[in-house]
Amino acid sequence: MIGATSFSPLLLAAGAGADSFLERLPLVIRDTVAGVFPAPLQWLVGSTLSIVAIVAIFGGIFAGLTLVERKMLGRIQNRPGPNRTGPMGLLQPIADGIKALTKEDIVPRSADHLLHYLAPVALLAFSILTFAVIPFGRNLVPLELDAAVLYFFAAGAASELAIFMAGWASRNKFSLLAAMRALAQLISYELPLLLSFVPIIMLAGTLSMTGIIDAQAGWQLGFIPRWYIFTPWGFAAFVIFLIAALAESNRSPFDLPEAESELIAGHLTEYSGFKYALFFMAEYFGMIALSGMAITLFLGGWRAPLPFLEFIPSYAWFGAKLLVLLLFFIWIRGTFPRLRIDQLTRLAWKFLVPLALVNLGTAAFWSLTSGWSGALQLVRWALTIAMVIGPFVLLGRGLSGTHRPRTYRYA
Repeated sequence: MIGATSFSPLLLAAGAGADSFLERLPLVIRDTVAGVFPAPLQWLVGSTLSIVAIVAIFGGIFAGLTLVERKMLGRIQNRPGPNRTGPMGLLQPIADGIKALTKEDIVPRSADHLLHYLAPVALLAFSILTFAVIPFGRNLVPLELDAAVLYFFAAGAASELAIFMAGWASRNKFSLLAAMRALAQLISYELPLLLSFVPIIMLAGTLSMTGIIDAQAGWQLGFIPRWYIFTPWGFAAFVIFLIAALAESNRSPFDLPEAESELIAGHLTEYSGFKYALFFMAEYFGMIALSGMAITLFLGGWRAPLPFLEFIPSYAWFGAKLLVLLLFFIWIRGTFPRLRIDQLTRLAWKFLVPLALVNLGTAAFWSLTSGWSGALQLVRWALTIAMVIGPFVLLGRGLSGTHRPRTYRYA
């Protein structure tokens, strides 16, 4: 992770707590370990430690999140959830990992063995690559790029190739059809996902993650953070982003590839053992990465929500925001019923895409009227809110008006 070291450029942000010991602790640990090695190898060792730290931390989050999700869903559905493996079921992730490692790996005789093996590995690799540009803290940016946002979505979009590889290599017509349907879902929701962050780029004037976070620095009225979510167009873009992220990460109510009503596991039908587990690990990694992206674009990144809380390390604030979003994803899974494929695609193309395009104009109006003051500020807010709510109501009525409600008759 980039920081003030002898083998990497300096990347420090101004602000309270920037030089505190806890703020610099991750960099101190890394530099201490890397300093043991000769100078020419320090950069390599430091980069390796950063990669290991990212994989280990988010791998641990994945393991813990599986337990938390099963516990939460159990409470929502009025059942206990895992409670047999260890105290309160705390060893359930370890048991799941042992089961996945020891379970027999069955590959169809007619399958393309190379592609069948590479598909889950490639999907997991693409998911891990998205972590490379997310700022986890004031000094914790694994890779600083001027076009970090483009890199993030390019790496995420590459996962579609791995999903198609899984369906094609299985030599199973059901797996192939399910893979094509999964691709239709991913492609449909990539467009509103991309359109939702264009206003952020437009107003921040940069594709750099750290630049976007810096654009959200400061306070309004002395205590309200200047996060984009606290603007009408930013809130609308945030909602669009979350809905599209649910579909992109294959989360309920958009988890059609593995729907119970299909009687198969989608493109995963011919997978078992640890390969099967890799697909779900990639799914959770994708959900975590998209949550981190939402934090960066709309929630001020690692910045504190109140001025007097800036003494808390920045990576702690990023972790707290990440936890809230992940719990939100779990709550959505336990609350909303699954959509049909026609409802899913209609929601994307007839509602989210037009709404995201209209929101571009709303953000442009907000930017052009930034010089308004006094009573004109109230007019600015009123017009912007109307530009958000009006299209939402009109598009929502058009979406639901094309299908009449069902009527049931009983003998």
